Amino acid sequence: MTLPATIEAASSSCCVPRITPTITSEDAERVARVFKALGDPTRVRLLSLIAAGEGGEACICDLTDPVGLSQGTVSHHMKLLADAGLVTREQRGRWAYFALNAEAMNAAADALRPV
Repeated sequence: MTLPATIEAASSSCCVPRITPTITSEDAERVARVFKALGDPTRVRLLSLIAAGEGGEACICDLTDPVGLSQGTVSHHMKLLADAGLVTREQRGRWAYFALNAEAMNAAADALRPV
């Protein structure tokens, strides 16, 4: 039995060795922290809310109601996002304002893209 040309071509290219260097252990650790931070639906929603905020930023006080969590819980989530480098934090008086770190977001996406 012979395979159709398209299946045959696909199966012959599926095991082509990777010719680009693999990610280093340190880079893999860093990227894993980012993806771990993104592994929680609440944190993904928080990033979305910040991105949609006026000027691409949001006050912690504006993030609690949309996700239905206490300020302390949202602060914990934001700390994890900041530790992963996905957001920047600026203290203004008694409130913390967060903005997306576009460079870190792009780097996370680039880590999975073929070179």
